[in-house]
Amino acid sequence: MARPIGIGKQDFEKIILAKSFYVDKTMFIKEWWENQDDVTLLTRPRRFGKTLTMNMVEKFFSVEYAGRGDLFEGLSIWQEEKYRKLQGTYPVISLSFANIKQRDCKSSIQRTCQLLTDLYRKNSFLLKGDLLSEKEKEEYSKISMDMPEIVAGMAVHKMSEYLFRYYGKKVIILLDEYDTPLQEAYVHGYWEELVGFTRDLFSATFKTNPYLESAVMTGITRVSKESIFSDLNNLEVVTITSEKYQDCFGFTQQEVSDALKEYGLADKEEEVRAWYDGFTFGNQTDIYNPWSIINYLDKRIFNTYWANTSSNGLVGKLIREGSTNMKMVMEDLLKGGSLHTYVDEQIVFNRLDSRESAVWSLMLASGYLKMERFIQNEKRGKHGYDLVLTNQEVRIMFEQMIEEWFSEATPAYNDFIRALLKGDIKSMNGYMNKVALDTISYFDTGKKPSETAEPEKFYHGFVLGLIVDLADRYTVTSNRESGFGRYDVVLEPCRREDDAMILEFKVHDPEEEGTLADTVKSALAQIEEMQYAADLKARGIAPERIRKYGFAFEGKKILIEKG
Repeated sequence: MARPIGIGKQDFEKIILAKSFYVDKTMFIKEWWENQDDVTLLTRPRRFGKTLTMNMVEKFFSVEYAGRGDLFEGLSIWQEEKYRKLQGTYPVISLSFANIKQRDCKSSIQRTCQLLTDLYRKNSFLLKGDLLSEKEKEEYSKISMDMPEIVAGMAVHKMSEYLFRYYGKKVIILLDEYDTPLQEAYVHGYWEELVGFTRDLFSATFKTNPYLESAVMTGITRVSKESIFSDLNNLEVVTITSEKYQDCFGFTQQEVSDALKEYGLADKEEEVRAWYDGFTFGNQTDIYNPWSIINYLDKRIFNTYWANTSSNGLVGKLIREGSTNMKMVMEDLLKGGSLHTYVDEQIVFNRLDSRESAVWSLMLASGYLKMERFIQNEKRGKHGYDLVLTNQEVRIMFEQMIEEWFSEATPAYNDFIRALLKGDIKSMNGYMNKVALDTISYFDTGKKPSETAEPEKFYHGFVLGLIVDLADRYTVTSNRESGFGRYDVVLEPCRREDDAMILEFKVHDPEEEGTLADTVKSALAQIEEMQYAADLKARGIAPERIRKYGFAFEGKKILIEKG
């Protein structure tokens, strides 16, 4: 009989006691312990079991769970006698930054202080007796949501000392989702303010802490050492390209096959592979997204479960407001192409606006892109990668994101698409001017209105919208030339009854054309001169079924004419 599925359960004890579906990942404990690294920073995409693993490690080592070997009986780690003796023998400090998502630096630090206050309240038994001096008890009582940053920075260090005195053993420290507040700081514009506080907290906790036995930090990204880890030379960083722990997060092919058999879904294995496979950690290929697999086992419907779990706002913002080249790369990726780029796994958040390679690195770490090919030791010691969209679920996620760009900015976009399909040139002009007015600034800065926006970013975003919205009726291709003087889009119909379309975009140049009408005539002439219709005719589309449109742009003003 198939085990019950508990969606969203991240408490190891609850899963085991309820006999819920669980893929045994307890050998992570042995691998981590035997590596003997002081501080391990482990990065994996969201919803890949990081929180559940940290909870499992806490329940295994914590003195609060001494004698609770029943939680591990029947699991791989319990077959090791050495580890049965280790269970429940260490003081453990367990923290999670998952919910530190404030919009300003002061609130973010206060939320961190609140977590530290909760830690001290949980261990208030330390105040009994004479373990702490009167001065230490006084300092203990000053731990609060509004404590000074200098006090907060030392809070975990001091708690480590107190627990060491009480239990006579050094502490294990677990910090889950360490980078969540840092990502929020970047999105909301207070990155530089938060970095100093975070650096001081991490240095005192993980570097200058003589009471530390071992520590694990988890997150999605490896934030650059210069930003917050400059003092931590004892840090072992394990990213998605590392071989350590490569099968400890996410489900392997065998684990997915076994799960599908348990729930009577073995005949769906190939579809499941297309939707949810594609992740690679170290040398381990065919890693599946566990959140999506669990949801599919429960609901038996293919859907974008992982893509919908939390905000994709950061990556959406970076692509939407990114350069024209970034949008052209997204065109290729959405159509099954690949991107060759250099990847630096140290994410420098304050360079995301200026370095495209940093954005692709972030998308690789986050699981949106996967490595198709790795080229070692390219120029200046950098590693080159061929990257593609990870799987069907990720592709659909980006399509939905692009649809939202226009639906959020202006409802006139859908009206334009309908007018385009009907060939209603008057309505096309009206709606397209409305779309441009509402959207050009949105693609440039995310803030409206702005008179300094770069319209090129809008044009390329607009083409992405066409690719997504017309995917069921048209194959959309674009012919990008150097600069942005001319840019044509060809819509080849998938159905016999639909017309083909050629769209030529041209920016008004006052030195060459007197009016916007002259510019649109030049765009239509370009279609004829370059014989853009030739390929369509060669594929059997009659000339009378090929519509030709010139789009002339001047700032946010647009004129469309039919050739």
